Amino acid sequence: MPRPSLKNTLDTLYAGRCARHLANDPLSFCHRYREPADREVAALIAAVFAYGNVGVIKGSLTRIFELLGPSPAQFVDQFDPQLQRRLFADFRHRFNNGDDLRALLWAIRLMREQAGSIEAFFDRCAPPDAATVEQAINGFSTAVVQLDYRPVFGRAGREPGSSFRFLFPAPAAGSACKRSCMFLRWVVRTADGIDLGLWKTVRPGQLIIPVDRHIERIGRLLGLTTRRTPDWRMALEITAGLRRFDPDDPVKYDFSICHLGISEGCTGQEGPTCHNCPIAAHCRTYCRG
Repeated sequence: MPRPSLKNTLDTLYAGRCARHLANDPLSFCHRYREPADREVAALIAAVFAYGNVGVIKGSLTRIFELLGPSPAQFVDQFDPQLQRRLFADFRHRFNNGDDLRALLWAIRLMREQAGSIEAFFDRCAPPDAATVEQAINGFSTAVVQLDYRPVFGRAGREPGSSFRFLFPAPAAGSACKRSCMFLRWVVRTADGIDLGLWKTVRPGQLIIPVDRHIERIGRLLGLTTRRTPDWRMALEITAGLRRFDPDDPVKYDFSICHLGISEGCTGQEGPTCHNCPIAAHCRTYCRG
């Protein structure tokens, strides 16, 4: 039988996304809320802590959102980093601690106070008609880090040894900015049962794919990248490859490709799961075997 085109395969894979995949993804926490403001706030919190093992991520986010209560937006709007210090004293997610979480909540409060929403704050950093979100992420990360954190960290404005800056990487430093790109995918892409469709000013065609270890590995298996380092240039290369299949919405394929690893167990090594894998006909490991 003739081999289907990679576009047809990826379109079929996109159509096959399911609730089981969403339940195994940090994006699921945003779907707990109905109000757009709550979803936007939840999306940024869930995205910036989405690093490490998925089980650990879900455990940390479960604890955070239990503390924030029924309305994350209302919580951050009333958040006092000193009066509520004890509430987050025992929080730890890998190398981020309760102080980093307090700084994040304070940052979101300031964004909403200064601009009205996270989207409006981000838009201040977005050059008009930019081809991608690269410059906007650079500006957004810088603007967030430069907010006044003295209410959190005291007079110095930054606690020695704090890992808060890690939550907002920048392409200018070479980072793939996986979590920033993932947050943008969630809030920018049209609501489709998975992504949220909250923002209107950034276009889906400007998005860059979030490169985690699954996208890095499967991107190479599909011939979408030849690079070995999961950096910003790899993110651009994979996105350029996907843009050939859908120039207006290239990262639509991110969720379904990523969950081949997260939920379906793809390791990049040939095994029993390969025989029923939807991308087997295009996989360099399987075809070589």
